[in-house]
Amino acid sequence: MARLNWGMIGGGEGSQIGPAHRMGAQADGNFVLAAGALDHDPTRGKDYAQRLGVAADRAYGNWQEMLEGEKGRDDRVDLVTVATPNSTHFEITKAFLEAGFNVLCEKPMTMTVEEGEEIVNVAKATGKICAVNYCYSAYPMVREMRHMVASGQIGKVRVIVANFSHGHHGDATDADNPRVRWRYDPAMAGVSGQFADCGIHAMHMASFIAGDEVKEVSADFASTISSRELEDDAMVNFRMEGGTVGRLWTSSVAIGRQHGFDIQVFGETGGLKWWAEQPNQVMYTPVGGRTQIMEKGEGGLSDEAGRLSRVAIAHPEGFPMAVANIYVDLAAAIRGEAHGAFPTAVDGLRSMSAVHQCVASAKEGGAWVDARPASLR
Repeated sequence: MARLNWGMIGGGEGSQIGPAHRMGAQADGNFVLAAGALDHDPTRGKDYAQRLGVAADRAYGNWQEMLEGEKGRDDRVDLVTVATPNSTHFEITKAFLEAGFNVLCEKPMTMTVEEGEEIVNVAKATGKICAVNYCYSAYPMVREMRHMVASGQIGKVRVIVANFSHGHHGDATDADNPRVRWRYDPAMAGVSGQFADCGIHAMHMASFIAGDEVKEVSADFASTISSRELEDDAMVNFRMEGGTVGRLWTSSVAIGRQHGFDIQVFGETGGLKWWAEQPNQVMYTPVGGRTQIMEKGEGGLSDEAGRLSRVAIAHPEGFPMAVANIYVDLAAAIRGEAHGAFPTAVDGLRSMSAVHQCVASAKEGGAWVDARPASLR
């Protein structure tokens, strides 16, 4: 089967997320990097794109050049990935959707709820895919958890506890590091720091596994380093439409924690636990029974977990391959084939609404507020 043409905006040399997208998109032979505007510096961006194998006439200086250059081509890109700073996501994503391109946008999809509503509407009007890179939901064993919940193997979900807390921004003397500072600058990050950066991954994961949506939130935000305008630690209680209770802690000052993303799901007849630092495993405890370790690649797992596993049991695949699984599902969708449940613009909209409502709740001393965008209530 012929590979699809793929273009990337942002994610240039030295970026944190760029390599994961490039490895992920091309891991399974579904996409080839055909075009790119990879850096805010046009010269650096063009040079790096060509070193990655992009033809000179498709190595663009900025996203506007890329949009104009790709629109008229017979071999235009089939998918555009937006991996730029948060404040630019809306403008770029909207422009490419309106021009008839499929888009995968980094999270958060937008800075405001209104922008999120607009992206959802544009995607519907154009009939194009707009996906959001909540890539942790694409780990095979997360898909297995989702399958176990959906098939009733742990009964009705009662409680979900999620953490996404690390300590890599805990050094106050490093607060002016530009790779750190922007995350707490409202002009760059929006209304929220740590919750919008990491917490929404955990909240999306809770909804994804439970097959349910967050209805209400009560939040407490703290800026533990005084120079930061936005929060670096947050606790969010949430209630889901189906009655599930949720607890979510996210922090960037939890010194001693490394990646720090884990989730536990407690049902009527069993409990599940997954953590990102050991992503090949799920802990499963049936009520009244012993805890079992389920391994990626073992027999008896669901088709959804099996189709996203590339190597034999006990061999780790890691974060880039979780990103790759998003691209596997996107390639299938672009080709009109069956695919998994990749996160869409609606998920991005729900996340942005939750961010803004958590900010509002924190300002009101943790008052319970409706987390849903008006269009989805």
